[in-house]
Amino acid sequence: MICSLTTKVNKTKLAKDLGVSRSSLYYKRRREETDLELKRQIEAVMVDHKDYGHKRIAMDLKMGHNRIRRVMKKYNLKPYRRHHKGWVKKKDLGKPATGIPNLVQPLLEQKLLVKFNQVWCTDFTYIKFQGKFIYLATIIDLFNREIVGVNISRFHNRFLVVGALEDAVIHYGVVEIVHSDQGSEYDSEEFIAFVKIIGAKISMSEKASPWQNGHQESFFGHFKLEAGDLNRFKTIGELIEYIYQQVYYYNHKRIHSVLKMTPVEKRKRMTV
Repeated sequence: MICSLTTKVNKTKLAKDLGVSRSSLYYKRRREETDLELKRQIEAVMVDHKDYGHKRIAMDLKMGHNRIRRVMKKYNLKPYRRHHKGWVKKKDLGKPATGIPNLVQPLLEQKLLVKFNQVWCTDFTYIKFQGKFIYLATIIDLFNREIVGVNISRFHNRFLVVGALEDAVIHYGVVEIVHSDQGSEYDSEEFIAFVKIIGAKISMSEKASPWQNGHQESFFGHFKLEAGDLNRFKTIGELIEYIYQQVYYYNHKRIHSVLKMTPVEKRKRMTV
């Protein structure tokens, strides 16, 4: 008698003998196919959002973050993390404290930040372009993390930061508190005078405490991560256009981890 080596396995009988459901025999293969499809979706999100972690990717795909985290770990998908050292303005070294208090910290601790135009945080950063420095100053509404004011300049001075505040006032009205670090640009006569003219109070982080204005630091960090090598642009005009495109992306498309939505979506929901 010759025994066939190609005898077809009866999956119903096999499942019964193993004491499991017939569908469970297909589970591993189907899970792998599902995970591979989800991997492709995650990678598609990461193309546009290089620094998204599993929580933001889950919000973007409208899925549970534990599932996203499992698949990212399975296929070793990791967001880009840029590690850099902060920089200190040399002319501010050894400079005495201004005596202006931090009015924002108590609001955050007591959860009293409840509306738009309550607190605007401001800061600036430098961008190296074709061997020269370009300076970018921004204003963030702390309530919904939206960039409400922007100014770009070839010069690092008080007019850089005053210009950003003017831009915010023109487009979003007046604010109650303007918060910054203790840089010389922010305790200049021109900046302080303009803050007082619009009827706002001045707030400053404690000296050598950049984390007290961390929302601005976070924006600049994400901006430089997404930007990559800016020398790919041929002209300063192209660079400026790109900067405004990134501000639009941050406000309209990038999901904020605290808000669980974009800054503009938060504004729309709160003003309906």
